[in-house]
Amino acid sequence: MLKFIIRRMLIMIPQLILLSLIIFVLAKAMPGDAVTGAFVSNPNATPEQMEKIRESFGLNDPWYVQYGHWIGKAVQGDFGMSFVHKQPVTHLLESRVANTLLLAAVTMIVTYIISIPLGIIAGRWTDTWADKIIVTYNYFAFATPLFVFALLMLFLFSFILGWFPSGGSVDIRIETGTWEYFVDKAKHLFLPVMSGALLATFGTIQYLRNDIIDTKLKDFVKTARSKGVPEGKVYTRHILRNSLLPIAAFLGLEITGLIGGSIFIESIFSYPGLGQLFIQSIGTRDFTVVTALVMISGTAVVVGTMLSDIILSIVDPRIRID
Repeated sequence: MLKFIIRRMLIMIPQLILLSLIIFVLAKAMPGDAVTGAFVSNPNATPEQMEKIRESFGLNDPWYVQYGHWIGKAVQGDFGMSFVHKQPVTHLLESRVANTLLLAAVTMIVTYIISIPLGIIAGRWTDTWADKIIVTYNYFAFATPLFVFALLMLFLFSFILGWFPSGGSVDIRIETGTWEYFVDKAKHLFLPVMSGALLATFGTIQYLRNDIIDTKLKDFVKTARSKGVPEGKVYTRHILRNSLLPIAAFLGLEITGLIGGSIFIESIFSYPGLGQLFIQSIGTRDFTVVTALVMISGTAVVVGTMLSDIILSIVDPRIRID
């Protein structure tokens, strides 16, 4: 197991290097630059002033020279300065990364809390009314665009019913660390989390349902039943142990989906996280922030995929990837 983990971590190094190179080149290929975005609202800025700033920040250097400077600082945790926010990118991310991690973690937990029981019910009691209701819900979850569903949730529960806040992460007037603070934090999280979780369940439900149906027909399950093993133990000890493997295998994909979906969720609910900052940075051509955010997201996907492989081999030692 240790050799496998070390090997997977070593494989990550060239993956991250290639990812950083692609991100940097694509960012440089976009029209405009950070100086253009910083002065877009200043009509009095002359081309000479903008060119002087580009020269001072090395933006006129060849791309490979700029990449070398950027990656050298990035491995030390320095992603440069934000031209728009006038502060180091690292400090800018620190104020938002906690919100995004909290949103992603709670969304994943709620997704599994909903999807695993529904997948088990649909797989165990196939073709019953419960299975048909779950399958119908799954079709709607698969076909509904995330941004449409989030807007409907916002309109209904915030603007019409007024049950939850329409934006932000917490009321700034509430003292940090108090019970009222955590309650208000939960209220602000509810709509973004449920908007993401209710649609993210379809993959887990479908895989779990199909795997349970297939496993029920395997010979080892028939043998257990023929020996008189109670039906409840057949499901818990034999069927579920094998059917839960796809959940671990697709953990990396779940992380990828949460990262991509957070951009829409945070923008719609004005949630101060990395996704909202990403959209704002693209609009202002703040490429130092954009490259840092994409690099962080790509790293999370690579790490999530590695964790999927490790968890899969731990859950079932028979499937040991060497």
